[in-house]
Amino acid sequence: MLRALFTESSALNALPLRILGTGRHLPAREVTSHALDARWQLPAGTTFARLGVATRHYVGEGETASSMGAAAAQQALANAGIDSSQIDCLISACSVMEQPIPCQAVLIQRALGLGDSGIPAFDVNATCLSFVVALDMAANALALGRYQRVLIVSSEVASAGLDEAVPATAGLFGDGAAAVVVGRSSADDGSALLSSRLSSYGSGADVCRIRGGGTRAPHDQDSAPDTSRAFWMDGRSAYRFAARHLPAFWEQLLHDAGITAAQLRYLVPHQASGGGLDHVVRALGLRSDQVVRILHATGNQVAASLPHALHHACVDGQLQRGDVFALLGTGAGLAIGGMVLRY
Repeated sequence: MLRALFTESSALNALPLRILGTGRHLPAREVTSHALDARWQLPAGTTFARLGVATRHYVGEGETASSMGAAAAQQALANAGIDSSQIDCLISACSVMEQPIPCQAVLIQRALGLGDSGIPAFDVNATCLSFVVALDMAANALALGRYQRVLIVSSEVASAGLDEAVPATAGLFGDGAAAVVVGRSSADDGSALLSSRLSSYGSGADVCRIRGGGTRAPHDQDSAPDTSRAFWMDGRSAYRFAARHLPAFWEQLLHDAGITAAQLRYLVPHQASGGGLDHVVRALGLRSDQVVRILHATGNQVAASLPHALHHACVDGQLQRGDVFALLGTGAGLAIGGMVLRY
């Protein structure tokens, strides 16, 4: 019913969605792969060659997920040409929250000066796919007329969960935040969400995980650090999962949008790893210049990587109004998510 409300689009199931503005924030502390090679006593160039990350940023003293999220949000609002009082919903789309209670969205809301506004503020957690899920929720709510403008913020402090004993994962991640303001498009401007899909496979729940921090293995701040605090990933299993499921998922996503891969201006993927991005280009039959890549300068920013790459495509002039592009990624769970949009 909802998707029939916007039949002007070439895809019958389209939703009236327009990206109004994007923003991002990187913490000031920059850590190069050369420095990590020295720390881990590896030959110079090893970390970059293995992971495809030249540099990443880590939070410093006083920096938090909510403060980074607020900074990214302010930039997105400025680029949208509106102020925070014109937002009527705030979604924090993150993988690991700043604290268990309250949700990260209200911390960002407060940091933006909206603490007394009463607008809905809540979290969405689908690990690396949190932004895609939040954007889909926002598009449906906007189509219903529930909201006029929604602010989605993804902010991650990945460095808090790195195991230095495993350079293959510790060197991959970086901290940062990205934000997107969206609104309902008009019938004549053409901006739309053409298709959206999410597939989850709980049989792979143990492939990527942080065991501690929940009710099963709560953290004791007075105890010594243990491996339950750190991110762990079976990289080979994650790769096999993507290789098995991604091509069919991609074909269905394009079919639902009523387009072919040749009609795509860009693919904006989750910045999982250098090898993962290379695999996407090969497996989906895309040209390398169709794929937006920022991994080398940011590392894998977990849920923030997709909206950060989207921001890069928007502000650098790669995306022009009317262009059709896709968002695509995998996440812990295991899960695959994607969207096709007309910018």
